[in-house]
Amino acid sequence: MKVSCLQMNMKLGNPDDNFSKAKQLIAKAMKENPDVLVLPETWNTGFFPKDNLADLSCGNSVEVKETIGSLAREYGVNIVAGSVSNVRENRVYNTACVFDRRGECVAQYDKTHLFTPMGEDTYFTKGNHLCRFTLDGVRCSVIICYDLRFPELIRTLALSGLDMLFVVSQWPETRTFHLHTLTTARAIENQMYVVCCNSCGVADDTVFGGNSVIINPLGDILAKAGETEQIITSECDMGVISEIRENIPVFRDRREDLYRI
Repeated sequence: MKVSCLQMNMKLGNPDDNFSKAKQLIAKAMKENPDVLVLPETWNTGFFPKDNLADLSCGNSVEVKETIGSLAREYGVNIVAGSVSNVRENRVYNTACVFDRRGECVAQYDKTHLFTPMGEDTYFTKGNHLCRFTLDGVRCSVIICYDLRFPELIRTLALSGLDMLFVVSQWPETRTFHLHTLTTARAIENQMYVVCCNSCGVADDTVFGGNSVIINPLGDILAKAGETEQIITSECDMGVISEIRENIPVFRDRREDLYRI
């Protein structure tokens, strides 16, 4: 499976420009003929305009489904469409949508862990469900930014059967080391591919760090971005997963009788 991350520099509070930019990046990324495209977190509004967030947000993900879903169908590619600020039932959610090659929305996920240090919990509503889906026969899930710091979430997903985890984020430059460490740890401990698509650029006083990365189940970096807008691509050999899990059988050797999660 060939995966491309679209490390995007979006404009805070300008969804029209951001939708246009996303379409341009998708068209550019298709030159590599990937199987999956990945966008970052809240790419429609940036992270995040507080004064008029609801007015700038998508309505029930309609704009994403119409625009990105149609591009997935046009190009015949799977798209993990990052996440968008999204109004549903008069509440704002941080919502990820996933589209298959036919443009069908095969999964939706609302961010479950909201980043309280930046007041995300004041403006957004927490999600209440996990997300699993299949792309080209590969068992996948998506989480959003701060979710990465909660290993119990990812292990719960992994125990249900998972081969690839997509992380879409607006991770700040000041904590890039944490992003590298946590994505690598999640790949190694769960013996799966981790694909992290981060944003870049500046929103208000926050510098977002880029450094999107594709990591294999051994923790090896297959592709890594810098700090500016760019696209990274890598082939992911799904055949290595069973061999790794057989040689280091962490799932078989778990002591469920001792764990309290």
